[in-house]
Amino acid sequence: MLESLTRWQVKEIDEAIVQQIQNKLSISEVTARLLVSRGIESVESAKNFLHIDSTPYFDPFLLKDMERAVKRIHTAIEKQETILIFGDYDADGVTSTSLLVYTFRKLHAKFLTYIPNRFTEGYGPNEAAFRWAKQQGVSLIVTVDTGISAVYEAEVAKELQLDLIITDHHEPPLTLPDAFAIINPKQPDCSYPFNELAGVGVAFKLAQALVGTVPKELLDLVAIGTVSDLVPLIEENRKFVFEGIPLIENSDKPGIQALLASCGLNGKPLDEEQIGFLLGPRLNAAGRMDSADPALQLLIAMNEDDANAWAEQLNELNKERQKLVDAMAKQAIDLVEEKYKNDRVIVISHEGWNSGVIGIVASRLVERYYRPVVALAIELESGEAKGSARSIAHFDLYANLSLCEDILVNFGGHTMAAGLTINVNQIDELRQRLNVIAQEQLTGDDFIPITEIDVECNVEDVTIETLEEIAQLAPFGVGNPKPKVLLENKQLSHVRKIGSQENHLKFQLKENEAVLEGVGFRFGHLFHEVTQNVSVSLVGELSINEWNGFRKPQVILSDLSVQNWQLFDYRGVKQVAEHLKRLRAEDVQLIYFRNETIDALQLYHWEQVAYCPITNNGSFDLNRPYHVILDLPRQENELSDWYASIAKQPKRTYAFFHHAEDHLFTPIPSREQFKLFYALMKKVQQTTVEKAFRLARSYRLRDDSIHFITKVFNELNFVKINEGNLSFVNNPEKKALTDSKTYQHKLAMIEIEKKLLYSSYDELKSFFQNIYDRLQVEEAIK
Repeated sequence: MLESLTRWQVKEIDEAIVQQIQNKLSISEVTARLLVSRGIESVESAKNFLHIDSTPYFDPFLLKDMERAVKRIHTAIEKQETILIFGDYDADGVTSTSLLVYTFRKLHAKFLTYIPNRFTEGYGPNEAAFRWAKQQGVSLIVTVDTGISAVYEAEVAKELQLDLIITDHHEPPLTLPDAFAIINPKQPDCSYPFNELAGVGVAFKLAQALVGTVPKELLDLVAIGTVSDLVPLIEENRKFVFEGIPLIENSDKPGIQALLASCGLNGKPLDEEQIGFLLGPRLNAAGRMDSADPALQLLIAMNEDDANAWAEQLNELNKERQKLVDAMAKQAIDLVEEKYKNDRVIVISHEGWNSGVIGIVASRLVERYYRPVVALAIELESGEAKGSARSIAHFDLYANLSLCEDILVNFGGHTMAAGLTINVNQIDELRQRLNVIAQEQLTGDDFIPITEIDVECNVEDVTIETLEEIAQLAPFGVGNPKPKVLLENKQLSHVRKIGSQENHLKFQLKENEAVLEGVGFRFGHLFHEVTQNVSVSLVGELSINEWNGFRKPQVILSDLSVQNWQLFDYRGVKQVAEHLKRLRAEDVQLIYFRNETIDALQLYHWEQVAYCPITNNGSFDLNRPYHVILDLPRQENELSDWYASIAKQPKRTYAFFHHAEDHLFTPIPSREQFKLFYALMKKVQQTTVEKAFRLARSYRLRDDSIHFITKVFNELNFVKINEGNLSFVNNPEKKALTDSKTYQHKLAMIEIEKKLLYSSYDELKSFFQNIYDRLQVEEAIK
């Protein structure tokens, strides 16, 4: 057996709707199921989803206050008033700011830009920045990706006679700022049909309204910001990214070309994953480490030289960020292992941590421990700690932090993520409260990660044509994840390790005549956890493997389970100790039938988990799931009798069957050879053992045969051996050769070796299966 890493949940879908969409659109059942699993339950919506390029953009004037904002901005442009674009320091905020820069350039506006410093100013609009703007002659401020909670700052703007237009996408508070205009699809009484836009999406709608057409040349910025901000990639967001990716690949903006080059992506096909894991982190690095200005300057650069310089600076900042995150994550893991490993909610704090990257550290801890995590950076000067929280399913961070509001300076967020500030002397209290809450709300299963599975399919369903259909569901992301498929009870074969460090897995899945190739990145360790041709259930992502002009379907492994017991055939393996190192000692029960085996295999360090059923020596734990059978029993029933006595089947059986002597290939001497030796001894009557061997050799008897015959004759009292002398016994009692224990043992060992040592894998597994089946029958009878 092999337990899956996560709990698998297959989405329930309406089969009638699947059938209807499949028939009407002439698509595969797999694709139809994937559409329905995403909540697409009509033929029309499925058609639109598959052909996102043909759906129109929504009218930007459906956004509340859009008309008022556009008129004010046009007036400012006509009168050459100075406009301030006030942005945010993350990738969404920087792309939003850049987008308005390009728009205002096109409209010949007079403008400045301002992005606050995370560390010296904090998040969002602030009074000092507004007063600076007034000094610069600004009369209109337009925020992007921020401002919806700036109630006080809006009052400051009024006092300074600055018109304030807020464009944002975050959740509005109960009391909205008293601004000239607020453009936010989530605000009350807004009739815009899609409220999941990123900040850059809202800025794009403003640009669309200002220029009077869809400014598709800006979709490269929109795609980067939308993917980086992890908003749902559905509806208009998905269209932004779908149409934006080709524009990024062929962007005429020097900054984007330089960014691609710094990631090694120039001239290469791009997808949403590369935006999220390569482009976005570089833009975020500036604001996480210090000022976001390098990211902004890169995106709005007018020439190649400037762009390359800014890209290089961002690259270095990103490397620093990676090193910082790695160092902080190591410190955090050490703290957890030392103090909080058994906590249901991990609350850790440390002086000197960078609050700009602490959210990444919190996410890493959730990935490692699958616990809700609060990570805090202590600031001794203020006596406060600022940090980020990340959660798991069934633990609502925002709701549970609300229960601790009386000890928090401030906090905000949603179900799965939050930011907070707390007095240092209240951290222990927060830890205690959150753990009490988790004790009440979470069960043991809640601490096992969940994998949501879109569809179950067969190997024969996975074709190039189907995968090309599935590709039409892209771009993938939050709200539209890459499809996860379940392939259940398929035969695993051709398993091998690949990669320079052998840390990846290559394999095939077979079902009837159909074969599907698969690869498991960073799953190389499973090579020793599964047997060839075992039946497995597998969760993964489907893709097309293109190599050397050939295209083949393949599955990318995400998780794997084996429901039945497994037999690991290690017969003939010499370095037993080396193989045992791969197993957790607490899972292993060694079984041996001969006292000399532990010494012969040099398993002294494993004696505490070794047991001999014959002598009852050693230690046996019924709950250890892996049985390692080190040597051959002397009698076939010794193995089956022992399993009957413990009445429990292991999850895995490892068969080594070490043996010092090979019986099957040293056959029993023939009756003629026995007769010959008997006649020779009768003739000489008495001699030394050495001379008897020498005499028998002259008649072409082998030493092993001579040794066996003399031992059998001695037991049958046909000869006597005493102090190196061999004497013939005249007129002995008639006995059959099979009366000799040595002869019996030889016959038994030949049969045991045939069944256990030299049988095929299937025959050996069948032998153990029969034993385990009897256990189940006996258990059922009981």
